[in-house]
Amino acid sequence: MFSNYLIGLREGLEASLVVCILIAYLVKTGRRDALRPIWIGIGIAVAIAMGFGCALEFGSQELTFEAQEALGGSLSILAVGLVTWMVFWMRRTARHLRSELHGRLDAALAMGTGALVATAFLAVGREGLETALFVWASVHAASDGTPRPLIGVALGLATAVLLGWLFYRGALKINLAKFFTWTGGMLVVVAAGVLAYGVHDLQEANWIPGIRDLAFDISDTIPPDSWYGTLLKGVLNFQPDPTIVQVTVWLLYLIPTLTLFLRPSTPTEAAPQPTRPDTTTAR
Repeated sequence: MFSNYLIGLREGLEASLVVCILIAYLVKTGRRDALRPIWIGIGIAVAIAMGFGCALEFGSQELTFEAQEALGGSLSILAVGLVTWMVFWMRRTARHLRSELHGRLDAALAMGTGALVATAFLAVGREGLETALFVWASVHAASDGTPRPLIGVALGLATAVLLGWLFYRGALKINLAKFFTWTGGMLVVVAAGVLAYGVHDLQEANWIPGIRDLAFDISDTIPPDSWYGTLLKGVLNFQPDPTIVQVTVWLLYLIPTLTLFLRPSTPTEAAPQPTRPDTTTAR
């Protein structure tokens, strides 16, 4: 449940920050007349993201077992790729996200209503589609037959919306660069578990060999149905009997990715920007 809460919080907070930056800029510049197109674009983006998530969930139920495993494994790997790109992108751009969005919004204001709708849709829609895909993959990996994974995601998104509102009202200040670094690092750990689970799905679909070649089996020590086994699975997507391929993929992804992500910023990455939303916020 915690890993899904983290996903909802991390991904939802990015979208919330984008929304509050766009809205605050329009209010500050006296362009309240442009708020409606922005909200329309945001609404369309949210609707499409929810529709995409529903399509993934209900569409896969009509497939055979092998097809379901192949689809689940493929989408899990795709989701890990997108999330990995996203956490590295946010690590580079967190310091100047506000100025980047302001530039896009200025250009859209000069072009008209349609451009405003498109700007809001593209700014929020990318986050929404990434969130829907990774949430689906993570819930699929951590599902234990209970609604807890979905509850975790919902609580994370709700927390993100609350934090976004507090940022906008000026009631909360936080170093966003550090926040996204630490949550991004934890998200890389979660992504490693999703990747390993996706590989296991592809093994069950007979796309990758080695389904019977276990690296170890500690099911007697950590039963999957025990409270601590459930906790480890919910937080880290832990599996007590992984295959050799799963463990190999997990290590090959986690160690280099986490090392690169947590390395000190280069001078180019740390260069000061005209505006810094690190310790936000907008009013």
